[in-house]
Amino acid sequence: MAIVIDQNSKIIIQGFTGKMGTFHAEEMIKYGSNVVGGVTPGKGGQKHLDRPVFNTVKDAVMDTGANASVLFVPPAFAADSAMEAADAGIKTCVAIVDGIPSHDMIRIKRYMRRYTKTEKMTLVGPNCAGIISPGKSMLGIMPGHIYKEGRVGIISRSGTLGYEAAQQLKNLNIGVSTSVGIGGDPINGSSFRDIIEKFETDDETDAILMIGEIGGPQEVAAGEFAKENMKKPVIAYIAGLTAPKGRVMGHAGAIVSAYGESAIEKVEILKECGITISKNPSVMGETVKTVLEKNPPLNFSRGDSAWDTPPYPVYMYVQIHRSENLG
Repeated sequence: MAIVIDQNSKIIIQGFTGKMGTFHAEEMIKYGSNVVGGVTPGKGGQKHLDRPVFNTVKDAVMDTGANASVLFVPPAFAADSAMEAADAGIKTCVAIVDGIPSHDMIRIKRYMRRYTKTEKMTLVGPNCAGIISPGKSMLGIMPGHIYKEGRVGIISRSGTLGYEAAQQLKNLNIGVSTSVGIGGDPINGSSFRDIIEKFETDDETDAILMIGEIGGPQEVAAGEFAKENMKKPVIAYIAGLTAPKGRVMGHAGAIVSAYGESAIEKVEILKECGITISKNPSVMGETVKTVLEKNPPLNFSRGDSAWDTPPYPVYMYVQIHRSENLG
Protein backbone atom coordinates (compact mmCIF):
# COMPACT_ATOMS: atom_id res chain seq x y z
CA MET A 1 0.00 0.00 0.00
CA ALA A 2 3.05 2.31 0.32
CA ILE A 3 2.82 5.22 2.78
CA VAL A 4 1.46 8.78 2.66
CA ILE A 5 0.51 8.71 -1.06
CA ASP A 6 -0.55 6.03 -3.53
CA GLN A 7 -2.44 5.65 -6.82
CA ASN A 8 -5.65 6.80 -5.12
CA SER A 9 -4.24 10.16 -4.03
CA LYS A 10 -6.00 13.12 -5.64
CA ILE A 11 -3.50 15.95 -5.96
CA ILE A 12 -3.84 19.71 -6.34
CA ILE A 13 -1.03 22.18 -7.01
CA GLN A 14 -0.97 25.35 -4.87
CA GLY A 15 0.64 27.96 -7.09
CA PHE A 16 -0.62 26.02 -10.11
CA THR A 17 -0.24 28.61 -12.88
CA GLY A 18 3.20 29.91 -11.90
CA LYS A 19 6.37 28.90 -13.75
CA MET A 20 7.55 26.30 -11.22
CA GLY A 21 4.06 25.03 -10.46
CA THR A 22 3.39 24.50 -14.16
CA PHE A 23 6.70 22.75 -14.86
CA HIS A 24 6.49 20.30 -11.97
CA ALA A 25 2.76 19.70 -12.42
CA GLU A 26 3.54 18.59 -15.98
CA GLU A 27 6.25 16.24 -14.69
CA MET A 28 3.91 14.77 -12.07
CA ILE A 29 1.19 14.24 -14.68
CA LYS A 30 3.68 12.55 -17.03
CA TYR A 31 4.69 10.24 -14.19
CA GLY A 32 1.08 9.19 -13.72
CA SER A 33 0.13 11.14 -10.60
CA ASN A 34 -3.56 11.92 -10.35
CA VAL A 35 -3.37 15.73 -10.52
CA VAL A 36 -7.00 16.89 -10.43
CA GLY A 37 -6.50 20.65 -10.48
CA GLY A 38 -4.77 23.55 -8.81
CA VAL A 39 -5.12 26.79 -6.90
CA THR A 40 -4.12 30.31 -7.94
CA PRO A 41 -6.09 33.09 -6.23
CA GLY A 42 -7.81 35.34 -8.76
CA LYS A 43 -7.71 32.78 -11.57
CA GLY A 44 -10.56 30.55 -10.45
CA GLY A 45 -12.74 29.23 -13.24
CA GLN A 46 -9.90 29.01 -15.76
CA LYS A 47 -8.30 25.86 -17.17
CA HIS A 48 -4.57 25.12 -16.94
CA LEU A 49 -2.89 21.97 -18.27
CA ASP A 50 -6.42 20.86 -19.11
CA ARG A 51 -7.34 20.94 -15.42
CA PRO A 52 -9.50 23.35 -13.41
CA VAL A 53 -8.04 26.29 -11.51
CA PHE A 54 -9.62 27.37 -8.21
CA ASN A 55 -9.36 30.48 -6.07
CA THR A 56 -9.12 28.55 -2.79
CA VAL A 57 -8.09 25.12 -1.59
CA LYS A 58 -11.54 24.67 -0.05
CA ASP A 59 -13.16 25.17 -3.46
CA ALA A 60 -10.73 22.68 -5.02
CA VAL A 61 -11.41 20.03 -2.37
CA MET A 62 -15.19 20.45 -2.64
CA ASP A 63 -15.14 20.17 -6.44
CA THR A 64 -12.48 17.47 -6.98
CA GLY A 65 -12.27 15.52 -3.72
CA ALA A 66 -8.54 16.32 -3.51
CA ASN A 67 -6.71 14.92 -0.49
CA ALA A 68 -3.08 15.91 -1.25
CA SER A 69 -1.37 19.12 -2.27
CA VAL A 70 2.08 20.46 -3.10
CA LEU A 71 3.17 24.05 -2.53
CA PHE A 72 4.87 26.05 -5.28
CA VAL A 73 4.33 29.47 -3.72
CA PRO A 74 6.78 32.19 -2.57
CA PRO A 75 8.22 31.61 0.94
CA ALA A 76 6.29 34.57 2.38
CA PHE A 77 2.98 32.90 1.50
CA ALA A 78 3.90 29.29 2.31
CA ALA A 79 2.67 29.26 5.92
CA ASP A 80 -0.75 30.63 5.01
CA SER A 81 -0.97 28.16 2.10
CA ALA A 82 -0.17 25.19 4.34
CA MET A 83 -2.70 26.25 6.98
CA GLU A 84 -5.31 26.83 4.27
CA ALA A 85 -4.71 23.28 3.03
CA ALA A 86 -5.15 21.88 6.55
CA ASP A 87 -8.40 23.77 7.08
CA ALA A 88 -9.75 22.54 3.73
CA GLY A 89 -9.28 18.89 4.69
CA ILE A 90 -6.11 18.08 2.76
CA LYS A 91 -4.47 15.02 4.35
CA THR A 92 -0.96 15.33 2.89
CA CYS A 93 0.82 18.55 1.99
CA VAL A 94 4.36 18.84 0.62
CA ALA A 95 6.18 22.17 0.91
CA ILE A 96 8.88 22.14 -1.75
CA VAL A 97 9.67 25.82 -1.27
CA ASP A 98 12.98 26.88 0.28
CA GLY A 99 13.47 29.88 2.52
CA ILE A 100 10.38 29.69 4.73
CA PRO A 101 11.24 31.65 7.91
CA SER A 102 11.63 29.49 11.02
CA HIS A 103 9.03 31.55 12.89
CA ASP A 104 6.52 30.73 10.12
CA MET A 105 7.20 27.02 10.57
CA ILE A 106 6.66 27.42 14.33
CA ARG A 107 3.38 29.15 13.54
CA ILE A 108 2.30 26.22 11.34
CA LYS A 109 3.26 23.66 13.99
CA ARG A 110 1.25 25.53 16.62
CA TYR A 111 -1.70 25.86 14.27
CA MET A 112 -1.76 22.11 13.62
CA ARG A 113 -2.28 21.40 17.32
CA ARG A 114 -5.97 22.22 16.93
CA TYR A 115 -6.49 18.99 15.02
CA THR A 116 -6.76 15.50 16.50
CA LYS A 117 -4.19 12.92 15.44
CA THR A 118 -6.60 11.33 12.96
CA GLU A 119 -7.62 14.71 11.51
CA LYS A 120 -4.18 16.29 11.38
CA MET A 121 -2.63 16.89 7.97
CA THR A 122 0.76 15.31 7.27
CA LEU A 123 3.09 18.15 6.31
CA VAL A 124 6.35 17.21 4.59
CA GLY A 125 9.11 19.77 4.10
CA PRO A 126 9.90 22.58 3.61
CA ASN A 127 12.99 22.68 1.40
CA CYS A 128 12.47 19.10 0.30
CA ALA A 129 12.17 16.92 -2.79
CA GLY A 130 8.74 15.60 -1.86
CA ILE A 131 7.30 12.08 -1.83
CA ILE A 132 7.22 9.30 -4.40
CA SER A 133 5.59 5.88 -4.23
CA PRO A 134 7.13 4.33 -7.38
CA GLY A 135 4.63 3.07 -9.91
CA LYS A 136 1.80 4.74 -8.00
CA SER A 137 2.20 8.49 -7.51
CA MET A 138 4.67 11.35 -7.14
CA LEU A 139 4.08 14.47 -5.07
CA GLY A 140 7.18 16.57 -5.58
CA ILE A 141 10.15 17.14 -7.85
CA MET A 142 11.92 13.77 -7.94
CA PRO A 143 13.31 12.34 -11.21
CA GLY A 144 10.76 9.51 -11.33
CA HIS A 145 12.69 7.30 -13.77
CA ILE A 146 15.38 6.41 -11.20
CA TYR A 147 12.88 4.81 -8.80
CA LYS A 148 12.08 1.12 -9.12
CA GLU A 149 8.93 -0.16 -7.44
CA GLY A 150 9.78 -2.41 -4.51
CA ARG A 151 9.84 -2.87 -0.75
CA VAL A 152 12.51 -0.57 0.74
CA GLY A 153 11.45 2.72 2.32
CA ILE A 154 13.71 5.76 2.03
CA ILE A 155 13.72 8.86 4.27
CA SER A 156 16.20 11.63 3.55
CA ARG A 157 16.94 15.17 4.58
CA SER A 158 18.93 15.61 1.36
CA GLY A 159 17.13 15.35 -1.96
CA THR A 160 20.31 14.53 -3.88
CA LEU A 161 21.38 11.74 -1.52
CA GLY A 162 17.85 10.34 -1.69
CA TYR A 163 18.17 10.21 -5.49
CA GLU A 164 21.58 8.56 -5.19
CA ALA A 165 20.21 5.88 -2.89
CA ALA A 166 17.29 5.15 -5.23
CA GLN A 167 19.60 4.79 -8.22
CA GLN A 168 21.98 2.50 -6.32
CA LEU A 169 19.09 0.29 -5.24
CA LYS A 170 17.72 0.17 -8.78
CA ASN A 171 21.14 -0.87 -10.08
CA LEU A 172 20.99 -3.78 -7.61
CA ASN A 173 17.43 -4.65 -8.72
CA ILE A 174 16.03 -3.56 -5.37
CA GLY A 175 12.97 -1.35 -5.43
CA VAL A 176 11.43 1.33 -3.26
CA SER A 177 8.00 1.30 -1.61
CA THR A 178 7.98 5.03 -0.83
CA SER A 179 10.69 7.68 -0.65
CA VAL A 180 10.11 10.72 1.55
CA GLY A 181 12.30 13.82 1.48
CA ILE A 182 11.71 15.53 4.82
CA GLY A 183 13.90 18.55 4.01
CA GLY A 184 16.99 20.08 5.53
CA ASP A 185 15.57 23.05 7.42
CA PRO A 186 15.89 23.26 11.24
CA ILE A 187 12.11 23.02 11.70
CA ASN A 188 10.19 20.72 9.40
CA GLY A 189 6.72 19.32 9.16
CA SER A 190 7.58 15.62 9.55
CA SER A 191 10.58 14.10 11.29
CA PHE A 192 12.50 10.89 10.71
CA ARG A 193 10.64 9.36 13.65
CA ASP A 194 7.26 10.30 12.17
CA ILE A 195 8.06 8.60 8.88
CA ILE A 196 9.76 5.43 10.14
CA GLU A 197 6.72 4.83 12.34
CA LYS A 198 4.57 4.86 9.19
CA PHE A 199 6.98 2.48 7.43
CA GLU A 200 6.89 0.06 10.37
CA THR A 201 3.15 -0.45 9.89
CA ASP A 202 3.30 -0.64 6.08
CA ASP A 203 2.77 -4.15 4.69
CA GLU A 204 4.69 -3.27 1.53
CA THR A 205 7.89 -2.13 3.25
CA ASP A 206 10.49 -4.63 4.48
CA ALA A 207 13.38 -2.32 5.43
CA ILE A 208 14.05 1.39 5.85
CA LEU A 209 17.02 3.47 4.70
CA MET A 210 17.43 6.69 6.69
CA ILE A 211 19.74 9.35 5.21
CA GLY A 212 20.63 12.05 7.72
CA GLU A 213 23.30 14.64 8.30
CA ILE A 214 24.90 16.75 11.00
CA GLY A 215 22.75 19.04 13.11
CA GLY A 216 19.65 18.51 15.20
CA PRO A 217 18.43 15.51 17.23
CA GLN A 218 16.11 13.91 14.65
CA GLU A 219 18.24 10.95 13.60
CA VAL A 220 18.97 9.97 17.20
CA ALA A 221 15.29 10.28 18.15
CA ALA A 222 14.40 7.99 15.24
CA GLY A 223 17.07 5.50 16.28
CA GLU A 224 15.77 5.37 19.84
CA PHE A 225 12.23 4.84 18.55
CA ALA A 226 13.44 2.04 16.26
CA LYS A 227 15.27 0.32 19.11
CA GLU A 228 12.18 0.24 21.30
CA ASN A 229 9.38 -0.20 18.77
CA MET A 230 10.50 -1.58 15.39
CA LYS A 231 10.93 -5.08 14.03
CA LYS A 232 11.94 -4.07 10.51
CA PRO A 233 15.65 -3.42 9.91
CA VAL A 234 16.82 0.18 9.64
CA ILE A 235 19.93 1.25 7.73
CA ALA A 236 21.38 4.74 8.08
CA TYR A 237 23.91 6.99 6.40
CA ILE A 238 24.90 10.22 8.17
CA ALA A 239 26.56 12.91 6.05
CA GLY A 240 29.10 15.34 7.49
CA LEU A 241 31.76 13.23 9.21
CA THR A 242 34.41 15.89 8.52
CA ALA A 243 32.24 18.96 9.20
CA PRO A 244 33.72 21.42 11.76
CA LYS A 245 31.62 22.16 14.83
CA GLY A 246 29.57 25.35 14.72
CA ARG A 247 29.65 25.88 10.95
CA VAL A 248 26.55 25.68 8.78
CA MET A 249 27.10 23.08 6.05
CA GLY A 250 24.66 23.26 3.14
CA HIS A 251 21.21 23.00 4.71
CA ALA A 252 20.09 25.56 7.26
CA GLY A 253 19.63 22.75 9.78
CA ALA A 254 23.11 21.31 9.22
CA ILE A 255 24.91 22.95 12.12
CA VAL A 256 26.37 21.16 15.13
CA SER A 257 25.55 22.95 18.37
CA ALA A 258 25.12 20.24 21.03
CA TYR A 259 26.18 16.72 21.98
CA GLY A 260 24.73 14.07 19.72
CA GLU A 261 24.45 16.38 16.72
CA SER A 262 27.78 15.69 14.98
CA ALA A 263 27.91 12.92 12.39
CA ILE A 264 30.36 10.85 14.46
CA GLU A 265 28.19 11.10 17.59
CA LYS A 266 25.05 10.26 15.65
CA VAL A 267 26.71 7.20 14.09
CA GLU A 268 27.82 5.88 17.48
CA ILE A 269 24.39 6.41 19.06
CA LEU A 270 22.60 4.80 16.10
CA LYS A 271 24.91 1.78 16.29
CA GLU A 272 23.97 1.41 19.96
CA CYS A 273 20.33 1.41 18.85
CA GLY A 274 20.97 -1.57 16.58
CA ILE A 275 20.91 0.37 13.31
CA THR A 276 23.24 -0.69 10.50
CA ILE A 277 25.46 2.16 9.29
CA SER A 278 26.50 2.74 5.69
CA LYS A 279 30.13 3.92 5.85
CA ASN A 280 29.86 6.32 2.93
CA PRO A 281 27.25 7.37 0.34
CA SER A 282 28.69 5.18 -2.41
CA VAL A 283 27.74 1.96 -0.55
CA MET A 284 24.22 2.81 0.65
CA GLY A 285 22.70 0.36 -1.82
CA GLU A 286 25.17 -2.41 -1.03
CA THR A 287 24.56 -1.94 2.69
CA VAL A 288 20.80 -2.29 2.20
CA LYS A 289 21.39 -5.40 0.07
CA THR A 290 23.52 -6.99 2.81
CA VAL A 291 20.91 -6.27 5.47
CA LEU A 292 18.11 -7.70 3.31
CA GLU A 293 20.10 -10.90 2.75
CA LYS A 294 20.43 -11.31 6.50
CA ASN A 295 16.81 -10.29 7.22
CA PRO A 296 14.54 -11.72 4.49
CA PRO A 297 10.90 -10.63 4.86
CA LEU A 298 8.65 -12.94 6.83
CA ASN A 299 5.42 -12.01 5.06
CA PHE A 300 6.38 -13.72 1.79
CA SER A 301 3.59 -15.13 -0.35
CA ARG A 302 4.09 -16.90 -3.69
CA GLY A 303 0.71 -15.54 -4.71
CA ASP A 304 2.12 -12.01 -4.69
CA SER A 305 2.68 -11.05 -8.33
CA ALA A 306 5.67 -8.90 -7.37
CA TRP A 307 7.49 -12.10 -6.41
CA ASP A 308 6.42 -14.33 -9.27
CA THR A 309 8.50 -13.07 -12.20
CA PRO A 310 12.32 -12.96 -12.31
CA PRO A 311 14.68 -11.21 -12.04
CA TYR A 312 14.10 -11.04 -8.30
CA PRO A 313 15.90 -8.68 -5.92
CA VAL A 314 18.58 -10.55 -3.97
CA TYR A 315 16.48 -10.86 -0.80
CA MET A 316 13.66 -12.42 -2.83
CA TYR A 317 15.99 -15.25 -3.86
CA VAL A 318 16.77 -15.91 -0.21
CA GLN A 319 13.08 -16.00 0.75
CA ILE A 320 12.01 -18.12 -2.24
CA HIS A 321 14.74 -20.64 -1.48
CA ARG A 322 13.64 -20.78 2.16
CA SER A 323 9.98 -21.21 1.16
CA GLU A 324 10.69 -24.04 -1.27
CA ASN A 325 12.83 -25.88 1.28
CA LEU A 326 9.96 -25.67 3.73
CA GLY A 327 7.65 -27.23 1.17
